[in-house]
Amino acid sequence: MASSINHQEPTMPTLTSKARPQAIDTYLQHIANIRSQLEALQRHADDHFGHDPDAIHRGHVGDLTRIENGLCEVVALLDGSDE
Repeated sequence: MASSINHQEPTMPTLTSKARPQAIDTYLQHIANIRSQLEALQRHADDHFGHDPDAIHRGHVGDLTRIENGLCEVVALLDGSDE
């Protein structure tokens, strides 16, 4: 006599309606923060990052290289590439 086993496939847990707004609220806050940082970066770039263009030295170049490398990392992350 064959036994009857009630086998149910496992299901993925679902987010509660309470968790979804919390996640989306946090996500949207991150987007707002990123937009604000992009605006600040643009303001700094428009002002030559606070440096007198006639008095640029290697230290300023190093600072901008560091900023550029960080931005390259972010873009590579978003593009899904390896820089």
